[in-house]
Amino acid sequence: MADNSSPDSRDEKIRDEKTTARSQPEMADPTGRRQSVALNIVENPLRRFSPEKTAADARIFAETHEMAEHADLFARAALVAREPNQFDGMTELDDGERAALAYERDHKWHGSKMLWYSIGLCAIGAATQGWDQTGSNGANLSFPSEFGLADAEGAVNPGRDEWIVGVINAIIFLTAGLIGAFIVDPLNYYFGRRGEIFITACILTATPIGSGFAQSWQGLFAARFVMGIGIGAKNATVPIYSAEMAPARIRGALVMFWQLWVVAGIFLGFCANVIVKDTGDISWRLQLGSAFIPSFVLGVGIFFCPESPRWLMKHGKHAKGFRSMVRLRDHPIIAARDFYYSYVIYVEELNLARGAGYFARLWDCFAVPRIRRSNYGASTVMIAQQMCGINSKSPLISSSIFQSVGYTDEEALYASLGYGAVQVLFTIPTLFLIDTKGRRTLTLATFPFMAIFLLAAGLSLLNDTGSRGEQIGPVVLFVYLFTIAYSLGEGPVAFQYSAEVFPTIQREQGMAWAVCINNTFEVFSVPTSKFIGHELKVWLPYFIKRHILRKRIAKPPQIIEKDDKVKELVDE
Repeated sequence: MADNSSPDSRDEKIRDEKTTARSQPEMADPTGRRQSVALNIVENPLRRFSPEKTAADARIFAETHEMAEHADLFARAALVAREPNQFDGMTELDDGERAALAYERDHKWHGSKMLWYSIGLCAIGAATQGWDQTGSNGANLSFPSEFGLADAEGAVNPGRDEWIVGVINAIIFLTAGLIGAFIVDPLNYYFGRRGEIFITACILTATPIGSGFAQSWQGLFAARFVMGIGIGAKNATVPIYSAEMAPARIRGALVMFWQLWVVAGIFLGFCANVIVKDTGDISWRLQLGSAFIPSFVLGVGIFFCPESPRWLMKHGKHAKGFRSMVRLRDHPIIAARDFYYSYVIYVEELNLARGAGYFARLWDCFAVPRIRRSNYGASTVMIAQQMCGINSKSPLISSSIFQSVGYTDEEALYASLGYGAVQVLFTIPTLFLIDTKGRRTLTLATFPFMAIFLLAAGLSLLNDTGSRGEQIGPVVLFVYLFTIAYSLGEGPVAFQYSAEVFPTIQREQGMAWAVCINNTFEVFSVPTSKFIGHELKVWLPYFIKRHILRKRIAKPPQIIEKDDKVKELVDE
């Protein structure tokens, strides 16, 4: 069970991590223009106490959680967590610790081998989703004939048979959202992150094989029904597992591996479809069955990964959690810093969670203002990802779409392969942009282009004159351009954003709801009305004046910023 006690030596109970509205000094830059500072500052909880008390609390934390031999290490780590950019002047650190911290600061992508192994395995977990979905893409061209759902030319019979084919395609999303997402909490509670991932990997290994051996459309439906449950449960856990292991400085990029490998799985699924296209009547069986490959690798590989340090902390296993963190970081001082600061934030979050049971904690996602705003943000990006239509064009029916505009079955498979390659290629730049430009900026910048290109693709379908190339070319071009915009914004942001925004205490329920939203249909400390007012009254006028009217005006302050960043600006 989670440890609900506050640190033993503290007189005050730590309150919820908050933003404090402060009036900021105006600062001059060399051009004479005023530099803006955030209107609200995210406070580091450790700065509420003196360095001496911070170190003393960290020692007590270690001693009362079966880590007495690391008490001095945690004291030093707490001081680093309190002032993460001032470690050079800390006399308490030895040369080796100072060097490790400096190397981490100067080498953003440096990490332990176990960290990279674990993140890589999570990427394979993402690939299972893409491959599972694209198996039906190629199979749609032939399995209806196998089960008497199509005419002699391979076209699906109208009416009831069309509904059957549609339900077989859609059922994995329905069960993922309505069943799989909501068994995440008990699976994580009883089996941990690793155990839950192993269970879902077994499901996603067995069901593609079962799909390949189906003897009726009812059997294929049943296999995909269970597959959807596995997909939903895995989708809600693997991004959380990645986020809880990754260092904050590159968390966005590492968790972004989820989307990169989802599209890589889609591309590999398209490759498998093309490879087995000439195998005759069993081609659709091979296309569906080949999806067991990444899930099998995931199931075997997860045994060698450490459990999530935050999950162990949440369940009162602090010593095991610290040992897990040591495996994921390149030096004990870095591991102790990250683990202790996570604990401090976790204690803060405990004050938010009013319910203890499953349904009470799920209700907190709607009742507690801070968590409700997290839920609102995650639900918005998930709904946007689904409503933009990418999942109807990519993993399930892109071959059918290309076939409908005049491509042969073989040409449609190759066009889908190119579609998958575009997704992979243009998701890669986001690895480097998501932690510098931000999730929200990428989404806002790409959605207008998605709308334009999708509208152009739809209007191009109205052209029924001219050569075959003149009719088909514009459709394919604009679908590809739409995919490029999606891959640079909404595609990678949705799961990344949702995995990060919920407090540790509420992460399973929050992510479950977000996955449910995604499959069926950053400013959380600031009240929603205040945030909307700031956007409409401050940022929108600035955007119009600066970027449309091209006026040289000062950038307005952010509505929220970390106090570390504000301190740097004030000191300049």
